[in-house]
Amino acid sequence: MKHVILGAGPAGVIAAETLRKHAPTDEIVIVGDEPELPYSRMAIPYLLVGQVGEDGTRLRRGGALHYDRLQVGLVQSRATAVNTATRQVVLDDGRTLDYDRLLVATGSSPAQPPVPGIDGPGVHTCWTLADARAIAAAAKPGARVLQLGAGFIGCIIMEALATRGVHLTVVEMGDRMVPRMMGPAAGGMIKRWVEGKGVQVHTGARVDAIERPGPDNAAMGVRLSSGQVLPADLVISATGVRPNIGFLEQSGVRCLVGVLTDERMQTNVPGVYAAGDCAEAFDKVSGQTIVSAIQPNAAEQARVAAMNMLGRDTTLKGVTQINVLDTLGLISASFGQWQGVPGGEQVQMTDEPACRHLSLQFAGDRLVGCNAVGWTQHVGVMRGLVEGQVRLGAWKDKLMADPTLLMEAYLASAQAQGERGHLTA
Repeated sequence: MKHVILGAGPAGVIAAETLRKHAPTDEIVIVGDEPELPYSRMAIPYLLVGQVGEDGTRLRRGGALHYDRLQVGLVQSRATAVNTATRQVVLDDGRTLDYDRLLVATGSSPAQPPVPGIDGPGVHTCWTLADARAIAAAAKPGARVLQLGAGFIGCIIMEALATRGVHLTVVEMGDRMVPRMMGPAAGGMIKRWVEGKGVQVHTGARVDAIERPGPDNAAMGVRLSSGQVLPADLVISATGVRPNIGFLEQSGVRCLVGVLTDERMQTNVPGVYAAGDCAEAFDKVSGQTIVSAIQPNAAEQARVAAMNMLGRDTTLKGVTQINVLDTLGLISASFGQWQGVPGGEQVQMTDEPACRHLSLQFAGDRLVGCNAVGWTQHVGVMRGLVEGQVRLGAWKDKLMADPTLLMEAYLASAQAQGERGHLTA
């Protein structure tokens, strides 16, 4: 049996390791399009602040020897097409790879906004090790750095840039920071916190052009929709990502936002599976398929896909939208349907001086989503309640009166639910 894995990120590596564990003699090949050993993009901010070297970004400490010992082949190339009729992958260097089972774990790539000048010198994404090298060379103390985007990824990058002693400005089109993760109160609170740390933040602003040369002897001038032109020596584009699925266009593999999968991570084409940031899987909280681009989901999807590639029936329990973010020391979190559901109820409380905010969203007596800023002690409980779809019963009304009683509600309700399940088993 020959397994071809497209993508050398966490999903691809975990899938390969799972395959080898259960199939000692099968042929396994990982195709990655970067001239690096498999590494974690989530380690790039730590590289920028000097907490790790490039070796520290690698997914496995053994380097190339790790894959040699597993007898997993590493191919540096990029898939340009998949012929599911002949079970072949076409690579950008003209080669083809035959497969018996194919895993699409190609991840995602930065989504560049259509801004004049964004493709010129001095503008970088922060997605690859090559990007990190270029940013580290330019983001010297005192440099004027402008970042486009203040979403989840943008805030992680901002955290790293802020430690380098640069003069940092962030421009976000939304009316608040992390608009796809936080409601207005929480997003506004994060903005005020960041500004208090010396970062300039422009929300509700669009970048219309990047001009060269810029004002005040800067390499660039970033023109905003307000007409203001901000000087910049370095521009970082962090305006979101999109799944790498374009090469599947003529393959017959069904894609929506990502590669659509069932509970076994199999696509509509037999023998073709998907996992990680490019996969669209079922979210049991919302009842819809979603792309949930976080590493824990990628790891579990890869394990499930690999087991099914070997014919061992394994199902994914589901994915949930989970984000926990450290923004210059302020911890925030969102789980599930944090924006609420039609006909649902919500409660929120805000302690502005303490920079704390809590918002809970209910459907009936179940907690289906939440936002939290500064309430770190509740993160695990919120996840348990949302993912476990725990029926709160009378505790729902208690939480509506005092949303800080999450721990008490979880202990009482989860225990009661467990007892009911035991009695009906």
